[in-house]
Amino acid sequence: MNLKVGDFVTRKSYGNDLLFRVSKIDQQSVIIVGEELRLIADAPASDLLLVTESEKSSRKIEENKIEENCYRLFRQDRRLTRHRNEYEMTGGYKSKSSYFELPGRILHIDGDPVYLKKCTDLYEKLGVPIYGVHMQEKEMPLQIASLLEMVRPDILVITGHDAYMRSKGEQNEVKAYRNTKFFAEAVREARKFEPHMDHLVIFAGACQSYFETLIRAGANFASSPERINIHALDPVYIAAKVSLTPFMDSVSIWELLKNTLTGEKGLGGIETKGLLRRGMPIKNDDEDLDTRKKER
Repeated sequence: MNLKVGDFVTRKSYGNDLLFRVSKIDQQSVIIVGEELRLIADAPASDLLLVTESEKSSRKIEENKIEENCYRLFRQDRRLTRHRNEYEMTGGYKSKSSYFELPGRILHIDGDPVYLKKCTDLYEKLGVPIYGVHMQEKEMPLQIASLLEMVRPDILVITGHDAYMRSKGEQNEVKAYRNTKFFAEAVREARKFEPHMDHLVIFAGACQSYFETLIRAGANFASSPERINIHALDPVYIAAKVSLTPFMDSVSIWELLKNTLTGEKGLGGIETKGLLRRGMPIKNDDEDLDTRKKER
């Protein structure tokens, strides 16, 4: 089998359960990354099965159904929040005054360019202001301060690929994780820039990341409490929920996790305030301020 970078494969030793992309080919092994899950692994070429276009399409159809259901739940929750906002901003519908919303701005740093594109597309679909950057995980601690200074976000997402490597140590040892140490260092650097956890809300981690280390480093939300794989889009739903929750309200952790694709086994966090600011009035239906119109 002649593999090349970008091919889609599954692992025979794992029952061909997950779909991977070939990221790098070495003489000894092949580096593969999850197509939908934020997992990175290496495997011998003999353990990989090339996926046909028809099988890939079939898997994509099932995955799209899961993602669409999650998106539907998020939109449903968003509509309820908006109805409540309208009630509050119009004095219980007694006033016809119009109002506008300013969602929290997100800086999303991702170790995978394909995932970053998927995430930025979803942010835009949800009507959330986003600035996306792709860079390797090991570069994140070195670049985070300058990016924060340039973008001045309300929410920071630090993600990419990770994996717990049993051969490297126990679950409570950072050295046993492929990229957790880089995520944690980036979080600590971000906290030097903004220590207040409600002024800069941070999500950090990927598949199987060392959750406790990331929370201790200063993240509001992180993966993965049960060291399981998380979906590529899970960080988006967490960041978007914080961005679109009024700043006078706390983000319900349970409400937050139920709208993700992975849930509480893969994601967790601490009490955090929302970052949506509401204002009024809108003059002449000012589209520059009425950010609500941008959500599709």
